[in-house]
Amino acid sequence: MEFEGFVIHHSACEQDHNKERWDFTVQRDGSVSVSPVLKHSEQIHICLEGDFNRDYDAMNIEQKVQLFTACKIISDLSRLYSISPLYLFPHSETCPGAYFPWNALVIYPVDGYH
Repeated sequence: MEFEGFVIHHSACEQDHNKERWDFTVQRDGSVSVSPVLKHSEQIHICLEGDFNRDYDAMNIEQKVQLFTACKIISDLSRLYSISPLYLFPHSETCPGAYFPWNALVIYPVDGYH
């Protein structure tokens, strides 16, 4: 499969409560629910449980762990499917929100650290 990137959701999204659409869900406790098969042919969908429409500094430790876990998922899938980890897209204009800390998800391929 050739994927174009990753679509980021958060479960506070009013438009999308269909968990069946997500390939990966990072739970509040940092655990990950994985779909048995990737459901989309163009992008991989990752949902963070909770409301992530806020600055990174305003997040609690659990949310920061969720972001770190999402980074690991993106990094591993980037290598597996030869996708740039920089191809991150919001689900919509309001999901995961205008204040979502995109820089916390960026993994620079050169040094493998964000």
